[in-house]
Amino acid sequence: MNRINKKLREKSKLLSIYFSAGYPNLNETASIIKNLEESGVDMVEIGLPFSDPLADGPTIQNSGNIALKNGMTTEILFSQLEDIRKEVEIPLLIMGYFNPILQYGVESFCKKCKEVGIDGLIIPDLPVDVYQSKYQQIFEKYNLVNVFLVTPQTSVERIRYIDSLSNGFIYLVSTASTTGMQNTFGESQTKYFDKIHKMELKTPQIVGFGISNRKTFDQATKTTHGAIIGSAFVKFLSDNPIENIPTFIQSILN
Repeated sequence: MNRINKKLREKSKLLSIYFSAGYPNLNETASIIKNLEESGVDMVEIGLPFSDPLADGPTIQNSGNIALKNGMTTEILFSQLEDIRKEVEIPLLIMGYFNPILQYGVESFCKKCKEVGIDGLIIPDLPVDVYQSKYQQIFEKYNLVNVFLVTPQTSVERIRYIDSLSNGFIYLVSTASTTGMQNTFGESQTKYFDKIHKMELKTPQIVGFGISNRKTFDQATKTTHGAIIGSAFVKFLSDNPIENIPTFIQSILN
């Protein structure tokens, strides 16, 4: 069984953390992942930096730009992850845009993901119908979960379609804006979470965009299976050494 599906069965209120590979320093990717697992994180999303990240807010855009300047590439990321499964057991996903994956070769990319122990991919700009018609068989061949995004603007019909194709979790985008931090969720967002909950989808949902503290984590996981923290963690990394990661994680979980 894929590690993502196993984790989803074992636990509710999952905490997933996103960071940009190669940030703040090129060679800290594996160390950050290990620190996150030791701190109690349930899943890690490794950002593959891209020069034109349309869905990312300023904090993550900046971290990606710095990572690229540091020299991060797809090949370097895979080399950094080569031995990660000797030390880390939690699910790992790569989150990135489709262009670098296409340049690498979709099947070659998926094959390499399986070799290094990646469990899933989140590709915001890969439409679900294109995935189904061109790439689904490749992802399934290498036992990779492909995570689709649902936003407040996604139609009920589209959500049902995404649910029918999903084999891991649905990334429930909390807002129509780009990634970023919020101190609390408003009424419109909580109504949106409730609406999705009442649809009784077969696929678990994990909320992303805007989670930055214990309050937003609790709000996001009230009716969903978990939450993803990105910008707040990336900002923390910009101001703190990786040895302080447990402090950040405990502020969310305790």
